Amino acid sequence: MFTGLVEGMGETVDIVPGAGETRFAFHPLFPVDDWKKGESVAVNGVCLSVETFGPNFFTAYASRETLGASNLGELRKGDKVNLERALAIGERMGGHMVSAHSDAVAVVEATRAAGSSLCIRIKFPEKFSAQVIPKGSVALDGVSLTVNKCGPGFLEVNVIPETLAATTVGLWKKGRRVNFETDMIGKYVERILGRMTGNGLSLDFLRDNGF
Repeated sequence: MFTGLVEGMGETVDIVPGAGETRFAFHPLFPVDDWKKGESVAVNGVCLSVETFGPNFFTAYASRETLGASNLGELRKGDKVNLERALAIGERMGGHMVSAHSDAVAVVEATRAAGSSLCIRIKFPEKFSAQVIPKGSVALDGVSLTVNKCGPGFLEVNVIPETLAATTVGLWKKGRRVNFETDMIGKYVERILGRMTGNGLSLDFLRDNGF
């Protein structure tokens, strides 16, 4: 479980492709001195497991499924990524509940200055529109952001200077492909409502399902 509060950026230092899968090495651009083998790290909002590590790097494996649902397969040596280690019990939550399982790859459609902030319009697959609401949360490349406005297949977020400086968002331009994860609670609500409407919503149905 993650929060979408990125700890810092990392640099992609090695890429070893295989048969539809890839192993990566990343160099965190912030201090980390207590890596653990097998721990979870969100890389651009995608949960990967640490395989090996050293004083200034860690390696991780991405499967065909992971590469197909994210932008990790587009990384090149030298590219910056957002990094967040898994939430520790007892820590402040901040952000929102992020599984780091990318739903799809979205595209930056436009950016414009809004004072010291940056307003970004994102285009995403329209089938996820029901899971995005005004003032709700989304994770974009692992960054927890609040939705300002939204509609079928698009949303807009306002990114503050601190986030622009601490994450890759400050590098985004029109056409940038970013990992897109909707709010976990919204997914469950949509699934439950889908079951209800699929079975015919009635007093008997509600009673039988504990309402």
